[in-house]
Amino acid sequence: MPTKIFVNLPVKDLARSKRFFSDLGYAFNPQFSDENAACLVISEDIFAMLLTEPFFGTFSRRTVADTATTIESIVTLSADSRAAVDELADRALASGGSPAMDPIDEGPMYGRSFLDPDGHHWEVMYMDPAAVQGA
Repeated sequence: MPTKIFVNLPVKDLARSKRFFSDLGYAFNPQFSDENAACLVISEDIFAMLLTEPFFGTFSRRTVADTATTIESIVTLSADSRAAVDELADRALASGGSPAMDPIDEGPMYGRSFLDPDGHHWEVMYMDPAAVQGA
């Protein structure tokens, strides 16, 4: 069985976060979702657990990061093309996200980033397969 990844992210407003990621074209697994959590399905093996901040806090002894002033992680998703990078980033910005950094355009590598409504930093990257094979 392939390894799956579950990224756990605290959110202030679970309904708002679900709307945001639904607007980006993602679905949720209802089996692992309730009033405290929503299981965002990114791919067959990658999930983001969007957890209300109080519920998220029960999984650690540390203080939940204030994403208005700190960064706790950068979640990077691959894309199949430069156009797909732009499509997802543009949808994120139109759906309530905000720009995180300037676009990256380094020849075979292209990416854009955004902050979701809770301030989590997401990147969408495309790498030309020919450049990867030649490395």
